[in-house]
Amino acid sequence: MKLKSLPTFSYLTLVYLFFYIPIVTLIIYSFNNAQYSMVWHGFTLDWYRELFSDSGLWIATSRSLFLGLAAATTATAVGLLASVALYRYRFFGRNFLQGLVFVLILSPEIVMGASLLILFALLQMRPGLVSLLLSHISFCIPFVIVTIMSRLSGLDKNIFEAAKDLGADDWMIFWRIILPLLWPAVFAGWLLSFTLSLDDVIISYFVGGPEFEILPLRIYSMVRSGIKPEINALCTVLFALTFVLVLLSQLALRKKT
Repeated sequence: MKLKSLPTFSYLTLVYLFFYIPIVTLIIYSFNNAQYSMVWHGFTLDWYRELFSDSGLWIATSRSLFLGLAAATTATAVGLLASVALYRYRFFGRNFLQGLVFVLILSPEIVMGASLLILFALLQMRPGLVSLLLSHISFCIPFVIVTIMSRLSGLDKNIFEAAKDLGADDWMIFWRIILPLLWPAVFAGWLLSFTLSLDDVIISYFVGGPEFEILPLRIYSMVRSGIKPEINALCTVLFALTFVLVLLSQLALRKKT
């Protein structure tokens, strides 16, 4: 290693240690044979057995998975069409709409949660599955648009003109040219949306009802009464799932050489 790169390497090492030491500690203590003690009492899998035998927790998990799949699929479809429209067509207010996408991404979740709660109250919509689904779709769409737009910006626009010269209409261009070229970004946007929906707490807290409890809110209620090894085991499983999703997303976005 060169001497000039040593400070940079040391800085990056400290940053990554700061981020990942708490996660590694959580994973280690999910195997600790003690309920509340922070002292290591031996290796055990009892907390994972207790986790997988908790029926109420698995009901919340199944609801979150269904919500994540539905929200990610819908948000990806809407975001794909919106991205193509913003990229291919010129119309009044196009730049303004693109700016609004980034405003939604940068806005605090508590602002979106409160605004959606007010909207559903005005519409007299009862909190539950429908309100959660609409809310998750709303905050996932901007992330899908940004992901797909980054892929679109690298495409050669002459491809579309050549397809028109050969007699292809807009639908054929989308189905035969745009979609095959964009599928890595579409897949990455879907994975990102699914992850965001699966672990959202703030917006779900505002718009979710007591009759439809999802996994993030269940974890939040469990943590309020104290950190239990079962929560450590659950967080370890969620971290492993998130790691796999991020890995798949990176593989999908990687360009073929």
